[in-house]
Amino acid sequence: MPELPEVETVRSTLVPLLTGRTLARVAILDGRLTRPEAPDAVAAELEGEEVTDVRRRGKYLVVVFASGRHLLVHLRMTGSFQHPAADDPDPHRRAVVTLDDGSVVAYRDVRRFGTWLLLEPGELDAYLDERIGGEPLERAFTTARFARALEGRLAPIKGALLDQRAVAGVGNIYADEALWHARLHPERPAGDLEPREVADLRRAVRRVLRRGIERQGATLRDYRDANGRAGAMQHEFRVYGRGGEPCDRCGTPIAKTRVAGRGTWFCPACQPAPR
Repeated sequence: MPELPEVETVRSTLVPLLTGRTLARVAILDGRLTRPEAPDAVAAELEGEEVTDVRRRGKYLVVVFASGRHLLVHLRMTGSFQHPAADDPDPHRRAVVTLDDGSVVAYRDVRRFGTWLLLEPGELDAYLDERIGGEPLERAFTTARFARALEGRLAPIKGALLDQRAVAGVGNIYADEALWHARLHPERPAGDLEPREVADLRRAVRRVLRRGIERQGATLRDYRDANGRAGAMQHEFRVYGRGGEPCDRCGTPIAKTRVAGRGTWFCPACQPAPR
């Protein structure tokens, strides 16, 4: 699933393509994309909307319209945008947007888990505040705020990092990477971390997310930005997907386990198991 760095990379490529443009024609080809709303009805509502900005909140893309409406896009597992859209038939194309300058942006989603939600003026903040917490790269994401989000949690710290209400935008990849940098075992109870460990983990989360953005995300299977470019963060993974390979820090073979229902990689020596 695209995480914060991948979604931010998509956002940055969509900004110059969409900002200031009007959606002249919209075709939504897959009813799952907008359900329970009818795709034709959503497409008709989108036509004529002028884009003033494209933002990101957690793993969501937020297309801002001059009317005060917002289109909330969640890429889920395999959603992506393509520009220019190829003329060749693509069975995985789920929506096609023609802009007022004649250019075309297509939405592609192999596994069909992505969603588009059109929100009326004033609905965005309430919708997002109910589902996701603080942005980890913003100044407001302090150690104290992070500690409050983890306080009293019995769940493993890996699971807490995957909870979007605790840290918006972090997923399986960057959780594993951050825990390695902070030298924390993924099964440590989140509420048992010492203040110093919380501070170390906060710094590690911000470090790996910033690095991911610099490298334009990680390309493992389907991820590409809107111009079709792959990311390079996968070449800098310290633990994720590296089971059996030597740890870059101590040489111990990277181990794999399952935490919070997700495949999880860690160094048994650098990240000692909880007692």
